[in-house]
Amino acid sequence: MIEQVETKIHVLIVDDIPETRENVRKLLYFEKDIEVVGAAASGHEGIEMARDLRPDIVLMDINMPDIDGISATESISQSVPEVQIIMMSVQGETDYLRRSMLAGAREFLVKPFSADELTASIRRVHQLKPKAAPVQPELLRPQRVPSRPGQEAEIGVREGEIVAVYSPKGGTGCSTIATNLALALKEKEERVVLVDGDLQFGDVAVLLNLQASRTISDLVPAIDTLDADLMSDVLLAHPSGMKTLLAPPRPDVAEMVTADIMREILKNLMLLNDYTIVDTASYLDDVVLTILEISDWILLVMTPDIPTIKSVRLFLEALDALDYIAKTRLIVNKTSRKDGITEKDIASHIKHSVWATVPRDNGTVTAAANQGIPVVISSHKSAVAKNLTQVAELLRAETAKEAERPRDRAAKLAAGTASEKLLGRIFG
Repeated sequence: MIEQVETKIHVLIVDDIPETRENVRKLLYFEKDIEVVGAAASGHEGIEMARDLRPDIVLMDINMPDIDGISATESISQSVPEVQIIMMSVQGETDYLRRSMLAGAREFLVKPFSADELTASIRRVHQLKPKAAPVQPELLRPQRVPSRPGQEAEIGVREGEIVAVYSPKGGTGCSTIATNLALALKEKEERVVLVDGDLQFGDVAVLLNLQASRTISDLVPAIDTLDADLMSDVLLAHPSGMKTLLAPPRPDVAEMVTADIMREILKNLMLLNDYTIVDTASYLDDVVLTILEISDWILLVMTPDIPTIKSVRLFLEALDALDYIAKTRLIVNKTSRKDGITEKDIASHIKHSVWATVPRDNGTVTAAANQGIPVVISSHKSAVAKNLTQVAELLRAETAKEAERPRDRAAKLAAGTASEKLLGRIFG
């Protein structure tokens, strides 16, 4: 009988204070899957030991006399990119966090930290370690068998649909629609991912009752070497089988996800999924503009009230200037006969047809949000759930009509397009 050798996580400690190095070593001493392979007393020594020992994880102090932890992290990330770095600091200011992550650190621990916090961070970062052999883009998306009689099997890479769910006004129910739409699509589609593009205050994790152990910010340090394996490690699975890419854990971390990074992430998700549903913030910044630009469809969500109608009309004028109207579909949420504003009134005022409606049912929707079980699952017989399922069917029909038309995504996938600047000027 061959004895199985347990693979341990090798850790290097870099800190100029001897007591800190010893305390960290003691915290890890009884962890069977973690082994401290070295301890360095300076930034220069830490760089040399990282190159020689090639540990899985480096615990790096941010403030050291010879070379600070951020400079040492940059050097290690360039010379031994497979080594993952966790920054340690007694200061938890946003600027320290931002600079650390931009230098290549995967996580940030504020001293003093507990043994549980330390070991959880080490195991989480190690799990996200890039695999040795990156998957080539042409191999990212597997071949699929026909889903209905007469349909030919797909060969090679097929780009999935990117769908942005957006509203220029908050409180219209974008997150609810995006979440339920993704789940309704998952019932028939093999691969669906829901991206929380509201990076500062996203609600997807709450609406799905998911613990955000991994988020989009985990992809930032590895964006230049992003592959299918790393992407799969960061995506969290919902019990339905739908995958999710959650917003950062704190608003101050959101600024690390730039427009170019979001573009790269969506490019990869497009190759891995049939549908990538992106819930967006209600404001307009470079990230949201990039999402709208790269998307194949924009589901514009509104409610039947005068302020929202005004905002939607202005937004549609901007979309028309960008030639995005053709891919925009208008959804009127929270409709009721008591509102006094009909679909016909809305369409006449904004000069755009209503694509779908979702009735108001505050009790059902609120209960679903509080429970973390979306209405298409918890109340699938309700009018809200039925209409949201119909939205998914409408989207399938739209994508089926467009499937035969050739699409050139070269322009929209290229970074720094002129449309972002134009839309920015329109909205100031």
